Amino acid sequence: MASKVYFMNDRSASAETSLVSKMLTVFDAADLGSLIEPGNVVAIKLHCGEYNNTAYLRPVYARALADKIKSLGGRPFVCDTTTLPYAAYSSRATALDIMLTAERNGLNSGTLGCPFICADGYLGTDDTRIDLPEGVILKEAYIAKAIALADVLIALTHFKGHGGGVFGGAIKNLGIGAQSKRGKMNVHQGMGTFGINASAFYPHLCNGTDCPTWEACNTICPYGVISIEDHTMRFEADKCCGCAACQGVVTCGVLEAPMERNDAGTTAIADGALGAVKAVGREKCGFVNLAIDIAPACDCAGFSDRSIVPNIGVFASKDPVAIDQACLDKVTAAAAIPGSRAEEAGVSAAGVPKFAAASCRWGSSEFLQINGGLRNGLGTNEYELLEVPPADARQFVFQWDPRPVGIRLRRAFEKEKVYPEGGFHRNEAFDLELVR
Repeated sequence: MASKVYFMNDRSASAETSLVSKMLTVFDAADLGSLIEPGNVVAIKLHCGEYNNTAYLRPVYARALADKIKSLGGRPFVCDTTTLPYAAYSSRATALDIMLTAERNGLNSGTLGCPFICADGYLGTDDTRIDLPEGVILKEAYIAKAIALADVLIALTHFKGHGGGVFGGAIKNLGIGAQSKRGKMNVHQGMGTFGINASAFYPHLCNGTDCPTWEACNTICPYGVISIEDHTMRFEADKCCGCAACQGVVTCGVLEAPMERNDAGTTAIADGALGAVKAVGREKCGFVNLAIDIAPACDCAGFSDRSIVPNIGVFASKDPVAIDQACLDKVTAAAAIPGSRAEEAGVSAAGVPKFAAASCRWGSSEFLQINGGLRNGLGTNEYELLEVPPADARQFVFQWDPRPVGIRLRRAFEKEKVYPEGGFHRNEAFDLELVR
């Protein structure tokens, strides 16, 4: 049975057609407000953006959604989770890191109108274990405790590309973003058949201390699995937990991870997402995707490249698989932006899939997450796309004083003479053709 996905395009020409207004309009059209009962604690899960990333969702979207939730009697908080190390200089590896990064990116209680929290604790070990007998690859998930304990979960997702997951949508926002640090290790196949620990090791390729970047390799592993001594590298695979800190540093070919690693991990994202949905309750989860600023890399990159396709619009649904499929189809149908990674990868034409070629470092299929979600029962890729008309503009006026300006300013204008007595001094005979 097809799931309903509600959609409004990215064009704006009035208060009721601003993207913020459209986000709230599709939220209402999808009946996501019915998930919230007075007093419910509502987790708004978003990606706060890596240090120096600029494509992440502006704080105004989460603020408007938090205000909406409060108007329904809910108690919202906005959250993200700690990351695996992933790279030498991570900006979200601990709660301290993520709070500072989020604040730099404009996400705090002042801008959001509700708390911003790190949902999995200081080091990412504050979690709830969820059994997944229906999982395709994972048979358990570790969900950030603040998310697992929430009464309602709204995934507010920036839809874009991803270097490993191929694309980042609602499934990934929960399948990686709602996992604790150990949950992410699980998804990324740490200590598994396809994990980094299973890498082929070619120490003879290492130049040791003669390599100009040897110190980076020597200091990258939090467990001390990799070390450089004189003219060789040591890799103790039996101690490797798959934190992935080395993947962007050891690039000389000494470690060759299994080709299946990315496909297995990307498929497992759907299992992780199912774990988050089960933790909160399927009937208490809603999804809002904003397909704007569609960069080829995720918000977890410390940079943002040119978008690969133009902005598309906003989507809402109660089905994470359907909403991601709808976004994927819209990106496929779009022509690429000139000079973007999509054009460079040869996938410019409308009707050609974009993310596998333009985003994924390994060229994995963009259907891995979708098919994983189909197999484990997370949702369906069959959807009915319902275009939503703009709502009444009056509900989007300045919320702190919705009175017309004539009423708001009349008394102040009587007390303070804004227009000077005698008018302004001007040369109103000036010939405008002289400057045209």
